Amino acid sequence: MSVNRFQPHVLVLPEDDANSQLANGFWLFPSLLSRRMQVLPCAGGWHNVLESFVADHADQMRENTNRSIVLLIDLDGQEARLTEVKAKIPVDLAERVFILGALSEPEALRRDLRRSYETIGSEMAKDCRDETKEVWGHALLRHNATELERLRQHVRPILFA
Repeated sequence: MSVNRFQPHVLVLPEDDANSQLANGFWLFPSLLSRRMQVLPCAGGWHNVLESFVADHADQMRENTNRSIVLLIDLDGQEARLTEVKAKIPVDLAERVFILGALSEPEALRRDLRRSYETIGSEMAKDCRDETKEVWGHALLRHNATELERLRQHVRPILFA
């Protein structure tokens, strides 16, 4: 289902299928306003997420100030990747672009939590809505703390009005 482009909304651009399932679980959370969030097709790697953002989404975001985007990538144990990706985000869009992901990969998160990706995604949505850290406090997600705080301030009112 697509979003209403005339209302504030959030696009999620996942790196791979595991991240897409996490995003779908977030989207399925019962109190989320689902017409305000859309999970895009997998980009096929973190480089492709970045390329797709720059080539396909940056100009659209400039034209539509109602749009925010979450780039959902794996850091593969390389925290420097986050800095590298942030450096490619145009300054004029930075406040509406959020970069999140597992420190290693979502598969490790799923193994540790012993839940499906969709269940984890739904629990992430609950944490976002309730401003808690039940899942977001996990060792593989803690590095997202600053970005999560920005996301809560900007996106929470859109998705959980």
